[in-house]
Amino acid sequence: MKRIAIDPVTRLEGHGRIEIFLNDEGDVANAYFIVPELRGFEQFCVGRPAEEMPRITDRICGVCPEAHHMASAKALDDLFKVDPPPAAKKLRELLYSAFYVADHTTHFYALAGPDFVMGPDAPPAERNILGVVRKVGLEIGKQVIDARIRNHQVIKLLGGRGVHPVAALPGGWSRPLAPADREGIEEAARQNVDFALFSLKLFEDLVLGNPQYVELILSDTFTHRTYSMGTVDANNRVNFYDGMIRVVDPEGVEFVKYHPREYASHIAEHCESWTYLKFPYLKAIGWKGLVDGKDSGVYCATPLSRLNAADGMATPLAQEAYEKFYETLGSKRGPNGRYQPVHYRLATHWARLVELLYAAERMLELATDPQITDPQVRAPVTATPTEGVGSVEAPRGTLTHHYWTDERGILTRVNLIVGTTNNYAPIAMSVKKAAQGLIQKGTVITEGLLNRIEMGFRAYDPCFGCATHALPGQMPLEVVIRDARGAEVQRLSQGVG
Repeated sequence: MKRIAIDPVTRLEGHGRIEIFLNDEGDVANAYFIVPELRGFEQFCVGRPAEEMPRITDRICGVCPEAHHMASAKALDDLFKVDPPPAAKKLRELLYSAFYVADHTTHFYALAGPDFVMGPDAPPAERNILGVVRKVGLEIGKQVIDARIRNHQVIKLLGGRGVHPVAALPGGWSRPLAPADREGIEEAARQNVDFALFSLKLFEDLVLGNPQYVELILSDTFTHRTYSMGTVDANNRVNFYDGMIRVVDPEGVEFVKYHPREYASHIAEHCESWTYLKFPYLKAIGWKGLVDGKDSGVYCATPLSRLNAADGMATPLAQEAYEKFYETLGSKRGPNGRYQPVHYRLATHWARLVELLYAAERMLELATDPQITDPQVRAPVTATPTEGVGSVEAPRGTLTHHYWTDERGILTRVNLIVGTTNNYAPIAMSVKKAAQGLIQKGTVITEGLLNRIEMGFRAYDPCFGCATHALPGQMPLEVVIRDARGAEVQRLSQGVG
């Protein structure tokens, strides 16, 4: 059997390797997305004081520390049985909205953008953020950089640090927001709304205006019909910070809606011998392997799945973008009044921009809320800790922190289900399907073809820095192709020492 390996895969956070096995006819028999590193956070946090967790777990990586900071703080609220004051919850969500704008901007322009702006077949040396800036112009590049700068300034102002914030505490927030600082955040939020609208227009012009890209998005090669998961508010609209976890089936019918504290009743994890990362699945259906469809417990937790799981967006401009998204992609409203789910995985990039607009609008709502400068930002902690669960929507999926402690608040057990872990099964399925769709007998393996296979996972914006860890701190990724006897035929590597 011939073997093809993509090792390292590129433009993702963390470590991974793709191995593609060809049969004697030269077609793809199987493909594996392998995560070769082990994450040890659940173990080395045991024995630490629980109140340290928001500052420990946000060191998991430098990409989404804010998500771990928030999920951890909410787990401590639950652990210590304390309800933060309204101003504290709003300050948390305000920081989180700025983080979402910065994070989604990074993925669209630096990680996914090169595939569409430069083209999937462009030379690897040009498929990067510098290539994007050369193509779209310095002025747009400056807008991207400015968006990241102003939102990280907001994160630093509210969270105490530009990266790895420290402000969230059990029961609230470390300090109130001064009125003078609020004005600057409001201005940043207004600029974010304009930037999000600009980014959606850019996507419309560059991607939707290109028939080849539209054909690629709508192709069966990049389509999987799975369950969709996302956090929703009381009106079943998308919410990043708080709410109930909702799962809809491939036809869009609500399958289950539960409080984050009940996650273990609905989610289980499957292990395979060829990878360290686990495969979460819907417990009520069971693990049926790496297959999609209504009878498979595989689900997805991404920007696309969040839109699929919700009835709409909670802000006006994002709602308009949401409706345009579904109408353009041919989705119809079902008997329940909801749009049928979109299952084109490359459409996740568009869904991410709809979320970018929602985050910007929500940030503006919070920045102009009179209660945001209320000095009451922390409730006293008096209860004896036992067990607590916290959950937020990380940009890459539903993030759950679960802690158990003794009566002194010393951790005795920790469980984390991070956003990317939720999506490991669909990522593996997408890589295999892309390989089978793009490689047939006699296909010449090129860098462009392998990049199209990488596009299968890149839509999920995976962060294996959160999901797993390597002590050297490198981010190697590689593709290996093996023949029918297992002999290596071709290897493409980046970042491998």
